[in-house]
Amino acid sequence: MRKVYEYSHLGGSEILQVRYPQLEKEIDSVIANITNVTKTKISKEKTNPGEALYNPVALNKSFEQSFNALGFNEVRDVYTITIPNHPTTIARSYKQVDFVKDRVFVEVQFGKYAFMFYDMAKFQYFFNEGKADVGIEIVPCHAMHAQMSTGVSYGEQLIYDIERLKRHFPAVPVKVILIDV
Repeated sequence: MRKVYEYSHLGGSEILQVRYPQLEKEIDSVIANITNVTKTKISKEKTNPGEALYNPVALNKSFEQSFNALGFNEVRDVYTITIPNHPTTIARSYKQVDFVKDRVFVEVQFGKYAFMFYDMAKFQYFFNEGKADVGIEIVPCHAMHAQMSTGVSYGEQLIYDIERLKRHFPAVPVKVILIDV
């Protein structure tokens, strides 16, 4: 795979370059070393029945194997939800990020747009908890998204929305990397 665009929000790229240059190289190498990308998913959708598409499950598995081989691991923060003046208590709730090394949090997202934006909320949560310095979101570009199932989002939309929210959300340094085959 290849990077086609990088976006730095609140100094995300700069933090990575200055504080974590080796991790930045590792992230770049993971992206570059995923070369076995083929269209293995056959569409059952009304809009493109029978068409071969890129398979998000296979792509996620490739990223998982590559990141794990370099020592990136999942982090999970487990907590109990209580709300003032509400009788319900919900135990074993959690926030989770797929790939973490040192204080660099990485998500690879081939899902719907809401999940891309939820990743921003998770980065914000771990940043607020003092556990993260920077979040990295790796997402398909628009051209790649067009060769995937309907509903898969693209990074240009995420960047567009972050730009319009200015510094308000996410209020955490983030680097968004758009990728293509």
